[in-house]
Amino acid sequence: MARTRTARDWDRRGQYSAGLAELALHHTGWLGDWRQERPGDPDLALVAAELEIDRAWEIRTAARARHVSREQFQAFYAVLRDAEPVLRTAADLNPGDPVPWRILIAHAMGLGASREVFDEYLARGREADPHHMGLHTRAVQYLAQKWYGSHEEMFGFAESAAAAAPEGSPLRGMPLHAVTEYALEHEAGIGQGPVAWSRIEGLVEAGLELSAAYEPGDRRAAGFRNHLALALIRSGREAEALEVFRLIGTDARTFPWAYLGDPREIFLLMRQGVRAHVARRTPYFGGSVPASAIGGPSGAAATAEAATLPAAMAAALVGAPLRDVREAILITGTTMRLVPAPGGGTFVEIAPSADPPGGRKSLRGTLLGEGGLPRLAGTFSRGEKWPVLVAAKEGADYTLHLYRDGRLVATHAWWADPAEMPTQEEAAERATALGEAYGMTDHRPLTTALRGTGDPRRHLDEAFAALGLPLLPAGFGHRPSPWPRCRVHSWLSGGPSSARSRSHSPPRVTVPPAESCPHSTTSNDACSGNAASVGGGLVPWDHARGSGYGCSRHRGLTGARRTGASRRSFGQHGGSACPGAGGSATLPVVVAMLPNPAEAKRTCQGIRQARQVFLLN
Repeated sequence: MARTRTARDWDRRGQYSAGLAELALHHTGWLGDWRQERPGDPDLALVAAELEIDRAWEIRTAARARHVSREQFQAFYAVLRDAEPVLRTAADLNPGDPVPWRILIAHAMGLGASREVFDEYLARGREADPHHMGLHTRAVQYLAQKWYGSHEEMFGFAESAAAAAPEGSPLRGMPLHAVTEYALEHEAGIGQGPVAWSRIEGLVEAGLELSAAYEPGDRRAAGFRNHLALALIRSGREAEALEVFRLIGTDARTFPWAYLGDPREIFLLMRQGVRAHVARRTPYFGGSVPASAIGGPSGAAATAEAATLPAAMAAALVGAPLRDVREAILITGTTMRLVPAPGGGTFVEIAPSADPPGGRKSLRGTLLGEGGLPRLAGTFSRGEKWPVLVAAKEGADYTLHLYRDGRLVATHAWWADPAEMPTQEEAAERATALGEAYGMTDHRPLTTALRGTGDPRRHLDEAFAALGLPLLPAGFGHRPSPWPRCRVHSWLSGGPSSARSRSHSPPRVTVPPAESCPHSTTSNDACSGNAASVGGGLVPWDHARGSGYGCSRHRGLTGARRTGASRRSFGQHGGSACPGAGGSATLPVVVAMLPNPAEAKRTCQGIRQARQVFLLN
């Protein structure tokens, strides 16, 4: 730390102080010794300032506001208010250091300080170093629409900072940080959005040119290269993303990957995914090899053989209502089907992608494949209090994975081979971990189920029953979707494209027939767990009217975003005219079937609290 101060290596100094503060959050003894030995040390003051911000967020947690108690918020604000003298001390002890001002901007974000306060902190930090990367990164976050700015202001700031940066400065990659912040709110890709896609593409192209100016593995470029890799993946440019991963080497950074889950795991997953995607599309020795050349079947025979291969299937039971789950999984950028489960939970499975022809491929198809639900559960459960229990089948074997707050808590497998059986101690340990998540006190029935052999599918049901959970449908493990015939009653729908009346041709949306559902008690009755998909295609306003979905009070289409323009376009629901007619909006990846008309009505009325959506009932 002292060397970074004397060498004025502010970027490295900011990284060191953040790492030491994270360490001190749960291991404070060494910091206390440091304080006793050198109480006026500016390096100590900087780490202490970082630590105060970390302590505040440790109390608040990264959960959504609705999951944070009033007491947590009160303690969060109290810690931040008490931290200001510590932060000011760090700035006073080393006036030429921009890092304390970066920390003060984070402090202002947490307290909701005025723009004047932000402007002062930014100006003071720029006085110390006009091109400090950490300072400008935090400023971009402050100016994001989800905090205290707007998309236009955020991109304008990032672009002007990059333009003013000297040759060779990594600050020239700052617009890529803005692309990441934007992508968190909007599924960047095809179609139109609050920021023109051509502008996003231009920033990505500029990022590629900037990256080419640095050597492979150059740590100065690692920060923006990590953001560039994610931007290329979201743009469907996997081959270029793979090359950027090669240039990054082992210098993975916390951001942007921490936005999607555990940063190390997500980085490795993304890198592995694009590598596999590119490999599948790379001709073997410069040309495709016919199946006959290696003795395999071809044509219809190959198709028939592929159909007989065992498929990986997975379904999850989330301990939260559909309304909460559909918001949590937006971050995955993946098409999913949601089904309300008895007891207030939600079944989740990866649904077939509904990407429009010629459009950007979904992250599901690119990165995760059919066996990716356990990994996705680790992503969308992060910051949530509810458990996610994933059941998966591969071949004749079945597995269970329990996730909570992004962590894999327990896992178990039932093998088709009867000789494969856990010991009593192993089964009891797993039963205890699973049971604690669901408040189970007697673990013996679950232990017995986990030690079952000979019929993995039956033992899976026994485990769910022992946990007091609703069973998966009988079709799980035997057909691609265990909920193929649930009647569609109400839809909350959206997708990664722009829906514009009379000017957009989306993929056709087919409503499943009102057949008897496995969950129904009578034929043609609406399924007690009406299926839902998150991901899926779009229906433009006029297409919906022309397809028999005409707007009539709470039937038809509605949508709203948090901007005034969107509210004007999609405004109040009522009458027979579709409220979205003539308007357009970029919609995130959301489709859901709601359980009944009353739920659809409530959703329609509360739509302003949701993201960009439209409703079909």
